[in-house]
Amino acid sequence: MRQKLNSMAKALVLMAEGFEEIELTSIVDILRRGGVTVTIAGLKDGLITGSRGIKMQPDVTLDSIKEMYDVIILPGGSPGYVNLGNDRRVLELVNGYYADKKMVAAICAAPSVLAKAGILAGKKATIFKGMENELKNAVYVDKPVVEDGNILTSQGPGTAMEFAIELLKRLAGEKKAREVQEKLLYRNVQPIH
Repeated sequence: MRQKLNSMAKALVLMAEGFEEIELTSIVDILRRGGVTVTIAGLKDGLITGSRGIKMQPDVTLDSIKEMYDVIILPGGSPGYVNLGNDRRVLELVNGYYADKKMVAAICAAPSVLAKAGILAGKKATIFKGMENELKNAVYVDKPVVEDGNILTSQGPGTAMEFAIELLKRLAGEKKAREVQEKLLYRNVQPIH
């Protein structure tokens, strides 16, 4: 998964009530800066309130999504991750993307949704500190960002930029990721070689 997928990469970011604002906005912003087409799909129509009370309007509703993207991304937040995990449409999408060898990415508590969908068995993954048991039969790795095949997981709001840059690397290539990282003056990440 190290190589660039294509020059017109597309990402689908899911938004549920109680989403983590830092995670969602960091991911969307960094990917868009890197030229990735990002669609934010709300689990419901209209404004959605984040875990810190910030209201945001998704681009579309989840029910309107009819195409496959290069990656599906689940932000965390409480109770956002619970709402994602309790939605059968989300679990079906996660399974579909995984089965089609598309990238599946989750941050904070949202890797628990990947475990609930059954795609983390025997895979290396990370999650918000203290929630390691939610990964079920995955292999927990205490690192900010963990990759295992087409699955990318991260630990939380403080790792959101690093997570987004790793996603950008895979979607648009290392050169573009480095360019965005430098323009953001983001230095809290291992240099991209």
